[in-house]
Amino acid sequence: MKLFPLHIVPNDTNIDFMRHRKPVLALMVALLLVSLAIIGFKGFNYALEFTGGTVVRTHFEKSVDVEAVRERLAAAGFENAQVQSVGGGNDLMIRLPPEGEHNNAADAAQKVAEKVGAAISTADNAATTQPGEFVGPQVGKDLVMNGIYATLFMVIGFLIYIAARFEWKFAMVASLTAFFDLILTVAYMSLLGREFDLTVLAGMLSVMGFAINDIIVVFDRVRENFRSLRVEPLEVLNRSINQTLSRTVITAVLFFLSALALYLYGGESMEGLAETHMVGAVIVVVSSIIVAVPLLSIGPFKVSKQDLLPKAKDVEELARRP
Repeated sequence: MKLFPLHIVPNDTNIDFMRHRKPVLALMVALLLVSLAIIGFKGFNYALEFTGGTVVRTHFEKSVDVEAVRERLAAAGFENAQVQSVGGGNDLMIRLPPEGEHNNAADAAQKVAEKVGAAISTADNAATTQPGEFVGPQVGKDLVMNGIYATLFMVIGFLIYIAARFEWKFAMVASLTAFFDLILTVAYMSLLGREFDLTVLAGMLSVMGFAINDIIVVFDRVRENFRSLRVEPLEVLNRSINQTLSRTVITAVLFFLSALALYLYGGESMEGLAETHMVGAVIVVVSSIIVAVPLLSIGPFKVSKQDLLPKAKDVEELARRP
């Protein structure tokens, strides 16, 4: 007896995903090029961690609401201020972008801290500020390079793992699909001007991990079906997608819902991470179905039974000999 029969997608679907694979893949390539153009021309709205700026630590006599502090800072002219609660509800860390007088001079950072204290203090809840701390742009540059290195390390690690577990064609397709997912997610953040901070970077790495995990499940079914079914390769790929479709969609929905909860209740500091996860969940589930598996039937990535059963190929060649 099924106590919790969750079926977002029926288990016995028979959708012909491979029928229009070539025009769909051409559309995805066009979408990839558009995404690269968006990233190239629009760029990113980098956060303080990457651009440098001023950090001000404050202490209130009573517990304070973070949103109210953020509104008072905006009213005082401190746009795009990042306000984060540290320790109890009385201590806040405020990060300010390098605008106007927010430069690398120590006296300027002190003046900024004094202005912040005056802006956020109220008659019934006074705030005291510590001297402002300047974060130089070199720190931001180092973080950018470390983020690039982390992404490359992840891609190379995935490539080696999948090549060892499956076959080089699977490894190349999985890496290309994960790269496609990453570029589309990054283009979304760039197009809407979302602030790019360390949480967003972590979210993008998580999206790549989720994409690879989802693709591996589908590819594992592809390999099993190539070994067990005596049908055409396109039919093998079609059945593999349909057999894993329910699992793929359910996993993506749960991933999306967990990110949605984080977006709604995690506070502004977690919104970038949560939004990246939500967008990535949608992109990954679509690409796993209409990009990853169809690529296994195109050009140099075309997979056949002989690729997965090299011994069987040798037996057939020996049988043809006189």
